[in-house]
Amino acid sequence: MTEREPFRMQIKVRLYELDPLGHLNHAVYHSYAEVARIEAFDQASGGSTALREAHVAPVLLASQINYRREIVLGETVEVTARAKFGTGKSFQMEQNIVKADGVLAADLALTLGLMHLERRKLVEDPRGWFERAGYDISLLTGE
Repeated sequence: MTEREPFRMQIKVRLYELDPLGHLNHAVYHSYAEVARIEAFDQASGGSTALREAHVAPVLLASQINYRREIVLGETVEVTARAKFGTGKSFQMEQNIVKADGVLAADLALTLGLMHLERRKLVEDPRGWFERAGYDISLLTGE
């Protein structure tokens, strides 16, 4: 089995996202990653509303970012997202923010879970929940 590309999308830097130094504000890197995560989940769902109907949704539990290169006004970056499922209630996601010239601007390591929104508790086996809801797991994992 060969590894597929991770989910990816492009985002163009806007003036209001800059800090006083003239480069992308640190918090916006996180916002770009969140936009890509949400889009990855949305595309993987294929329009399924099964998780929403079960009152279950992805939740971010931890985030670690490494800033590697500055991003400036007008640049278009590519943001990737790749999930890794194991056992238990949480799963991992790796995300990269890459400049148009291929230089890695930031990498993120995330821990996520699926939360039952009424019980306010994480559910077991998030991969199984995604699969039963009809999500395209290969789009999330690159498998």
